[in-house]
Amino acid sequence: MPPSTARPTITVVGSINMDLVFRTPRMPVIGETITGEEFRQIPGGKGANQAVAAARQGGAVSFVGCVGDDGFGLQSRACLSADQIDVQAVTTMAQTSTGVAGILVDASGHNCIVLAPGANACVSLPLIDAAAPVIQSGQWLICQLEIPLASVSHAIDIAHEQGVRVVFNPAPVPEAVKGLPLNDAMLAKVDYLIVNETEAGQLAGIEVTDLPSAALAAKTLRGRGAATVLLTMGEHGVLIADTSGERSMPALKVEVVDTTAAGDTFVGALSVGLAHGLGIDAAAMEAQCAAALAVTRLGAQTSIPSRAEVEQFMRSLAMTPSR
Repeated sequence: MPPSTARPTITVVGSINMDLVFRTPRMPVIGETITGEEFRQIPGGKGANQAVAAARQGGAVSFVGCVGDDGFGLQSRACLSADQIDVQAVTTMAQTSTGVAGILVDASGHNCIVLAPGANACVSLPLIDAAAPVIQSGQWLICQLEIPLASVSHAIDIAHEQGVRVVFNPAPVPEAVKGLPLNDAMLAKVDYLIVNETEAGQLAGIEVTDLPSAALAAKTLRGRGAATVLLTMGEHGVLIADTSGERSMPALKVEVVDTTAAGDTFVGALSVGLAHGLGIDAAAMEAQCAAALAVTRLGAQTSIPSRAEVEQFMRSLAMTPSR
């Protein structure tokens, strides 16, 4: 069947942060003060980034999450709305700060991030129950782990019971489950599990250093229930593991400015491609193109490309967009 042209309905349950981004020539060492080159305040949060990426690739997106009753919360809601994301299920928590991420980006585009969860920690089981109609009404659900794991698991349960397809990006991996598998019953409800090398190693108990170890980690996670595993490896591309086996796709070479939100862009773009009816390989290639564009720009949501930009980039590489 040809890919669908209708806008897929996607619900994102996740985090909303304000990113405080410092450009530095290098990362400071402990106890050192260095002079940065630039500072910017940019809307972020893994959940919000993935929602924006999905919306800009053509998804009809609804968001479930929390912000604080502060200026960052107002700005974050406004930015999501500007991308035509439905924020009716975004709850403002009284006397609570919005989540904040302090991000250092060095001259090579690599980053270090410190999170203060703020209102993201308030995404509770009762809040997920209240948002159940939003989750059930979508065709797809996207989740990550910058909100409590129990709430994510509950959202996945609600989606699975309704036949909603689930995309799960278990990042960052909570300290309590590092080196241990997530609940296998939870993974069995995940249609697409997306992890990077570090997350795959933490969850599969296998150090990922190359393609063979990546394939083994992905196969291990599939054995624990996830239907399809995509292991993103930055400049080394992405490995896909599904019923057809394991295979890798090379990365696209671009000038790296900032890797912040590249993984989130991949998740959002992949979800929309799949929701439009693309096969996993075609969807992953389009998602790689979107992520490649994102790393050429500074910041989280400021770096996420539009559908038109992805299509133009693909044509510049002599690729034909699949939809």
